[in-house]
Amino acid sequence: MEGDFIKINEWMRPLSWLYGLGVRLRNQLFEIGILKSRSFTTPVISVGNITVGGSGKTPHVEYLIRLLKDSCKVAVLSRGYKRKSKGYVLAGKDTPMREIGDEPYQMKTKFPDVYVAVDKNRCHGIDTLTGDEATKDTDVILLDDAFQHRYVKPGINILLVDYHRLIIYDKMLPAGRLREPQNGKSRADIVIVTKCPKDLKPMEYRVIIKAMDLYPYQQLYFTTFDYDDLRPVFQGKQRKLSSISKNENILLVTGIASPKQMMYDLRGCSANITPLSFPDHHQFTTKDIKRINDAFAGMPSPKIVVTTEKDNSRLAVTEGLSDEVKRNIYMLPVKVKFMLGQEEDFNNKIIGYVQKNSKNSILAKTKDDHKSANGDNTRHRTGTISFRNN
Repeated sequence: MEGDFIKINEWMRPLSWLYGLGVRLRNQLFEIGILKSRSFTTPVISVGNITVGGSGKTPHVEYLIRLLKDSCKVAVLSRGYKRKSKGYVLAGKDTPMREIGDEPYQMKTKFPDVYVAVDKNRCHGIDTLTGDEATKDTDVILLDDAFQHRYVKPGINILLVDYHRLIIYDKMLPAGRLREPQNGKSRADIVIVTKCPKDLKPMEYRVIIKAMDLYPYQQLYFTTFDYDDLRPVFQGKQRKLSSISKNENILLVTGIASPKQMMYDLRGCSANITPLSFPDHHQFTTKDIKRINDAFAGMPSPKIVVTTEKDNSRLAVTEGLSDEVKRNIYMLPVKVKFMLGQEEDFNNKIIGYVQKNSKNSILAKTKDDHKSANGDNTRHRTGTISFRNN
């Protein structure tokens, strides 16, 4: 059920109160204007959460990329968590993962025609993307993991909430995993409950909708993960998930925040899953590689290694994996799928915002052509759109 991965460290509650006090003060400084948020004329869509750990940000950003990339020039701006570089870096086709971080590297590899940049200072990153000669044709900027980065005021603010760790049941750090009080969700224009089981019952939807207690200006969506074919990390052919037999043994190697849903989904393919979990964004050491080699060698055949796309980026450049592991290791790509028939409504909201606010994209040209056909020659463009006024 929802919230089933939540564990609260009750003895840490006093520290959570102090942490929450600091976060509330910071948010209040933004609310009263002592700390300033900037709006931008280029459309900016932020995707983030208010919890520590994964809520599916990268697959949702990739969903937006697929939605928009054929109609306008898309740029993704991330802070580049755990990268070895500093300042602003624009990814090129040969930029190594250590310079930009694993998630931006994954997105640049999958979408080479999309601008991918990293900058801890998001305002500076946006200014650079829209001002530099190489990227000034940017039509829309997707901010990855920027819900707490309040110096930027995005046109659409998307908050992701993990079905298995709903913020309404969680507590502030360090007792729980909330980065800020759950009422911070009021800044979101769109809230998406992610990683939902595919067989979610109508009553469960209604319980979550009521419990989330959103404002009328906010839209609530539900998504689940769909899995593509298994793809070899080093050698071999793609495999369909359905090709895994019930007696085939799976070593599931993950360095993500929340691997339990992936494990649960794979249970439908094989009952024999051995999890080998590492921390989120983990850089695999020689000792870690030995653990993987030894664990796989000790498993009976038939057997394979399954890992995530994010971990694939790191494992593919790591030395020391045994030949047996290299022959049998696959990554499992994921895609976002909207539930309750909500996909078209979500897509229209995103496309409508970009269409209304872009000056260079095909979407904007379509809008202007439509206006001309109806005798409307007015020109109006703003950098933000608020569902609060719709």
